[in-house]
Amino acid sequence: MLTINVAANKAAGRTVVHALRILPPGAVPAPGPADVAPATLAAPEVPEALVKTREMASPSFHQALAAHQAVAPARRLDPGTARAVERQTAALRALSHRAFPEPEMSPDDQPAPIEVTRAERRRRAAATEAAALCRARAERGRRPHTDDAPVPHQLG
Repeated sequence: MLTINVAANKAAGRTVVHALRILPPGAVPAPGPADVAPATLAAPEVPEALVKTREMASPSFHQALAAHQAVAPARRLDPGTARAVERQTAALRALSHRAFPEPEMSPDDQPAPIEVTRAERRRRAAATEAAALCRARAERGRRPHTDDAPVPHQLG
């Protein structure tokens, strides 16, 4: 009996069984069919409910909704706010066109081949790189060279 306790505690990883009490046969009634859990626990069958939509509402609901919509105040928008929204929309649209330009169309209204687009992007990248190098050289030329200033060493 001691080995059953040890085995149970070992399987649990900690002490959970302190003692076992063995009952004589017939001390506990045998389980009946109602006591045994079914193999699959199925949810009870519930009939599907109809989903109610606005179209299925009563005629009085439709009358009340129409009356409310007829007297609901129109949204008032400050003219200054409307102008600001228009300016902001135009600025965002301009930024979008600059960031994602429309592809150039060839004379016969056919889209430009991908090679032309790639070459244009390479030219733009090269121009940007050249401008950055020129600026870096100019900034390096403006730096004072003194003995106190540390001289950067090139790795390589």
